[in-house]
Amino acid sequence: MRLRLAAAAALAVTMTACAPSTSAPATTASGGGPTTGALKVWLFDEPNRAPKEAVVKEAITEFTAAHPETSVEVQYIPVDTRSERFKGAFNDPASAPDVVEYGNTDLPEYAVAGGLADVGPVVSGWSEGADLAADAKASATYQGTLLGVPWYLGVRALYYRTDVFTELGLKPPATLAELATTAKTVRARKPEMFGVAVGGKYTFGALPFVWANGGDITSIDSAQSRAGLTAYTGLIAADNCPPQNCADLTGGKTVELFASGKAAMGILGNFNRAAVDAGAAKGEYAVVPLPGLTAGSVAPAFAGGNNLGIMKNAQRPALAADFLTLLAGKKYQTKMYDAMGNLPTLKSASAEVAAKDAFVKPFIDTIDAGTRFVPLDPGWGKIDASAVLPTMIQKVATGKATVDEATTEAAKLIDEALKK
Repeated sequence: MRLRLAAAAALAVTMTACAPSTSAPATTASGGGPTTGALKVWLFDEPNRAPKEAVVKEAITEFTAAHPETSVEVQYIPVDTRSERFKGAFNDPASAPDVVEYGNTDLPEYAVAGGLADVGPVVSGWSEGADLAADAKASATYQGTLLGVPWYLGVRALYYRTDVFTELGLKPPATLAELATTAKTVRARKPEMFGVAVGGKYTFGALPFVWANGGDITSIDSAQSRAGLTAYTGLIAADNCPPQNCADLTGGKTVELFASGKAAMGILGNFNRAAVDAGAAKGEYAVVPLPGLTAGSVAPAFAGGNNLGIMKNAQRPALAADFLTLLAGKKYQTKMYDAMGNLPTLKSASAEVAAKDAFVKPFIDTIDAGTRFVPLDPGWGKIDASAVLPTMIQKVATGKATVDEATTEAAKLIDEALKK
């Protein structure tokens, strides 16, 4: 779901256990059902729904003009209670909508519930289907079955203060090692600032360090993962972002630090633009991809976002497929970017928005370099809800455990949750 405007919530969608005991495979949604009547659609509500609603209404007007005797009934459902709504719809076919928006980290739970239909045939027959970015498509695929069309993404890159860098004669770091030395230089020369805002509870700020070093969540105790964690936790230190200030910071709090002018750099999302522009850093920052280990490389970012799917219990699957592909097409992806700042998942739409808005290019470059995702396993919900990764980071940052000790403990909990 959008990791973005919703109060700069860290792109990760927090999953709750919502899967009913049914685990039958989803059926294919490629046709069938009445071709008239009311198509039922669930979309996520927003803190500021009006721009999104305006785009959706335009799509509905186009859709109903092409489908006589058809209407579209949209319910904007609260994100916080979505799990209960989906569980009820999975168990009660009569209450099920036809088309749904869901967070891409919700996918494993919903897939195991058997509530989403296979949209592979829909995408295969869709003229724009081949234009979907591969990583985005993979985040909508569970055990080889495509259960949604990626609608938009959110990724993070490195924001930096252009005025501070000019004053100190600094250049944007080209590697993660340079990021650390640059951050320490800022802190030494401007002790009232943090070099780069980092937090012990900022999972999706830490993971690019792990991924860039060749590690992963499912091998968090490997030498590669430990190297990445060492690099990240090394930034939660007196010479950059002291533990007493930063060990408890979430992603949202790191956004606030950068936006308020208290940090020279921050690993923030495209969806944090409005928050930064509302603060002291407005007009004094630029963005580059978060670098990797070598100059010219990009650290893999977490690709959070939302998918559009068709319910297994949809009453009008053929109409649902038509509406889904219309709303997920280039025309409305670009309109959604203009309205809400959502990064498109279609390559042609990404190119179009990058051409007209220079701000978005570092994020598109980050996506093009290859993104990563959380384990596509129902057990991820338990890992996330139990704060396994933030706890691991905080223990290291506060000196309560070594990197080896913390990752060994976390690996055991991850393995148990994923039943490895």
